Amino acid sequence: MSAKFLRKEEAKAIHKKEKRHEEKKKQRSPEKIKVRLIPIWLRTIIVLLSLFICLIAGVVVGYSVIGDGKPQDALKKSTWTHIIDLVNKDR
Repeated sequence: MSAKFLRKEEAKAIHKKEKRHEEKKKQRSPEKIKVRLIPIWLRTIIVLLSLFICLIAGVVVGYSVIGDGKPQDALKKSTWTHIIDLVNKDR
C-alpha cells in the first residue's frame, strides 16, 4: 500500500512541477525581435571605408617616415608610376 501511495504522490509532484513550468512559460513576455542598430549593408560600407583609410594612412606613414619623403607626395600619381617603373625595370 505504501509503494502505491508513494508512486501516486510522486506523480502528483511531477504533475505540479509541469503545471508550474507551463505557467511560467505563459507568464514570460513574448520573444522580442532583435532590431539591429546598424544594418549589415552599412556595416560593410563602414568596414571597407575603414580599410581604405588605414591603407592610405599606412602609405603616407610608410612613404614619409621610412622613405624620408613628403607625406603629400605619397598620394600623387607620379610617385606611384615612378615606383612601378622601378619595380618593373628588370623585366
